[in-house]
Amino acid sequence: MQALVAPQIENGVILARSDDEIATNIRSYTLAMDGEKLIGFCALHIHSPNLAEIRSMIIDETYRGKKIGSTLVDTVCQEGKKLGLHEVLALTYQQLFFERLGFIEIPKESIPEHKIWADCIKCKHFPICNEVSLIKTL
Repeated sequence: MQALVAPQIENGVILARSDDEIATNIRSYTLAMDGEKLIGFCALHIHSPNLAEIRSMIIDETYRGKKIGSTLVDTVCQEGKKLGLHEVLALTYQQLFFERLGFIEIPKESIPEHKIWADCIKCKHFPICNEVSLIKTL
């Protein structure tokens, strides 16, 4: 998992997560595989009984454009719905991708749960955030 996200962490597109943090939250991750090869993943991080966030989404460059990312997002949104969540948030540089999946842009200031911002301090772009906030109602 770390090898797959390393280039995007270096570019500041994905936040770095330690091996311990990934291990602690491993059940939050949904994986995309091609046989034995890990080709992508994302995490569904639950913030409250109503809200979750899609985190650390990555698809191997050679597999992009094959609907793998869309399938991952749909899968975690369906999981959130089964858990009784009402909304799923994405903070991203890939606005059009998420909008095609039914997410709508919201002002960052309107994000309903402030604890989301606890991760921002880890970002190489902090405090100047240029990600787009999007939300989807389940």
